Amino acid sequence: MLNRYAMPKIGIIGGSGLDSPNILEKSQEKTAETKYGKPSSSLIEGKISGVDVVLLARHGREHTLPPTQVNFRANILALKNEGCTHILATTAVGSLREEIGRGHLVILDQFIDFTKHRFSTFYEEFAPHQPQHTPMAEPFSVELRELLINGCKNLNLTFHDRGTVVTIEGPRFSTKAESKMFRAWGADVINMSIAPEATLAKEAGIPYAAIAMSTDYDCWKEDEEPVSWEAVLKIFKENAEKVTNLILHTIPNIK
Repeated sequence: MLNRYAMPKIGIIGGSGLDSPNILEKSQEKTAETKYGKPSSSLIEGKISGVDVVLLARHGREHTLPPTQVNFRANILALKNEGCTHILATTAVGSLREEIGRGHLVILDQFIDFTKHRFSTFYEEFAPHQPQHTPMAEPFSVELRELLINGCKNLNLTFHDRGTVVTIEGPRFSTKAESKMFRAWGADVINMSIAPEATLAKEAGIPYAAIAMSTDYDCWKEDEEPVSWEAVLKIFKENAEKVTNLILHTIPNIK
């Protein structure tokens, strides 16, 4: 377990378009290796408002890793090995609700894991008579979520203070039938990354929270064009500053 009295060191897992090292002061790059192999990218270490930060690009610096091929175990373990006490993640999501518009932020509080081919646990075997079953009723850190929610309010951002994300395998987008099914299940947004990442952070004992940005309406909405990668990137680039400002605002308040 992490030392609750240690100085905070924040891992940032940057999703599509939000992994620029330019937000760090005194940044330096280092390679990492774990028992599960290499993480998605080199680690960029630096400071934000005097707080130590480690930045990792979930899909690689040039976005070469499809969601299924992301080495989530190596990513989380690399940040833990660097002494990260908390993790903030960013992600693009499709909206499954009319009220969650393009460019809106969602501070996720629940997930549905619809992935099929991911490693979502560090445990490949248990010690004799010591099974490990991680409680997951609250998959995201309540404390980090509160800081992010307060940050959204202070920055006057359009946001939703809770939301359930369904994580699909990808890299393809949903069919209309799937998109409508996820809505019926109670999911609010959809993406391809968060569920295994949050699970592994929980197993590693690292408080984790995710800032989701809605970029599209997936394909359930009949009066909208179905989602495309080009449309996702367009909205993300137009709104990335919101997420960056929220991170910069939140990190000095993490204790």
